Amino acid sequence: MAQTPRKQPAKKTVVAKTTVVQKKVATKTLGGGAGKGPRKSTGGKTRHGQPASQPTQRKPRKYRPGTRALQEIRHYQKGTDLLLRRLPFARLVREIAMEFLAEDEEGNAPGLRWQSSALLALQEATEAYLIHLFEDSNLCALHAKRVTIMQRDMQLVRRIRGDFM
Repeated sequence: MAQTPRKQPAKKTVVAKTTVVQKKVATKTLGGGAGKGPRKSTGGKTRHGQPASQPTQRKPRKYRPGTRALQEIRHYQKGTDLLLRRLPFARLVREIAMEFLAEDEEGNAPGLRWQSSALLALQEATEAYLIHLFEDSNLCALHAKRVTIMQRDMQLVRRIRGDFM
């Protein structure tokens, strides 16, 4: 019988791996600036072989639905400034006041003069009323297991309060 030759086990060779550690040496900057400056564009080609394009503007951040609304709520709750613009509100007040004045024989209505503090007081009171109305309307919507306020919520609030305007 002929014997088949046995396979010899493979010899293992051990190679020692060595790493080279380079020592970093501080260098003096010529620009005199405190830190790194902006990177300079070479004006040539990019690494993919395409010509360098104009720097693109950063895209606005995409927030999840509702996140931006909560940020705005916190922003407006933190501040105490007026939410309505002063000039449009003043024009509206003057227009409403003119409707209540009687016209003379020639059809001219007498002009009214307003102090800025009077307009400011009216605007403060108006905004306080509206904010309170929205708060109570939100409570009505939450009671109805909704998160969106509707016209009927405001009507219910005014009816409960007794506001008949």
